[in-house]
Amino acid sequence: MKPIVDPSLEMEETKKNGALPIQAKEGARTFYLHPGGIYASPDPVAVTTILGSCVAVCLWDSLRGIGGINHYLLPHWAGEGQSSGRFGNVAMRLLIEKVVGLGGKPRDLQAKLFGGACVIEAMQASGRHLGIQNIDIARKLLEKEEIPVVGEDVGGKKGRKVIFHTDSGITWVKLL
Repeated sequence: MKPIVDPSLEMEETKKNGALPIQAKEGARTFYLHPGGIYASPDPVAVTTILGSCVAVCLWDSLRGIGGINHYLLPHWAGEGQSSGRFGNVAMRLLIEKVVGLGGKPRDLQAKLFGGACVIEAMQASGRHLGIQNIDIARKLLEKEEIPVVGEDVGGKKGRKVIFHTDSGITWVKLL
């Protein structure tokens, strides 16, 4: 399947070959985000992550070029054991705090959601599989914070590779 590319992106290489990822800006860094991780930057960074039932929320302030991304595995931390970015309710709070802490303004934040697939065939008959629960918690918490979701590629049966540009919010997604 062809990658999903922001329609606003004008890049000849991507138009000619839909399988090419969006390149980082000249001098921009790259970063690989592991499951349970949260990354934010006031500088241009191309962040890559791989998702199955996990969800990544990309959050950025386009006016200031500040953005971040999380990658969580489970929807809720119930207060037992150590809190971490592995849980959606914790990962969302930490991501918002990081982006705002770097100078992003809450009223100017936008979000994109990715992942939440049901990659285990035996679970596909269940309407409330883990991927759906991960998607639901992101939507619920973004709505509570009044952060608009301006793009998403969620659900389905396949994993995804995501490359997110922290300064522009431009995202490249490929089904795996």
